[in-house]
Amino acid sequence: MSEMDWSPFWLTFKLASITTALLLLVGIPVSYYLAYTKRRISTIIEALVALPLVLPPTVLGFYLLLLFNKHGLIGSLWYRLFNKQLVFHFEGIVLASMVYSLPMMVHPLTAGFRSIPRDLIEASWTLGKSKLETLLRVILPNMKASILTGIVLSFAHTIGEFGVVLMVGGNIEGETRVVSIAIYDAVEAINYTAAHVYALVLFSLSFLTLLALYLLNRRWSLL
Repeated sequence: MSEMDWSPFWLTFKLASITTALLLLVGIPVSYYLAYTKRRISTIIEALVALPLVLPPTVLGFYLLLLFNKHGLIGSLWYRLFNKQLVFHFEGIVLASMVYSLPMMVHPLTAGFRSIPRDLIEASWTLGKSKLETLLRVILPNMKASILTGIVLSFAHTIGEFGVVLMVGGNIEGETRVVSIAIYDAVEAINYTAAHVYALVLFSLSFLTLLALYLLNRRWSLL
């Protein structure tokens, strides 16, 4: 136990926290658009957002690797701006995790937006509030449960990812070696004690996170 490397836990928590925060910023406008637009293209966008749910992580990771490498569309731009590769670096697995966990944020938020009564929104507009003011002061405060669900699911989903991180980030200690990869390494090295510890902590953290979500949602539904 004393010889175990605990740094993957810190890296995993850092990755999940940053990914979830960025997904919340991206997810709110995307979900707002999907919930309220009547254009046909919204169906295509919604399908694209949900794609990581059905694609094998290795397939998604492979195409992200092509996009993020130094000669790829996104990776080449990143290299010109920051003079470093996106793949095999922490920033690369953050962007990959955002794509992988995007449905975990967008789906609950979209459902939350659609649950807000239209009369409430129109009443806010009638009182002279702009769409942005209505969003910040009326809509978002009335969909706290959906926001919390999106945050918790995105965080938990990112904590458990393996294939996408391995494809885009590799297995670099202190940079991309998250807990799921550390478990794989421990099993490969027939170090089942370390694998048990990593897996048990990850299992407990995921379970407690989801339990807290369900307890809070149940409490709010009774208010």
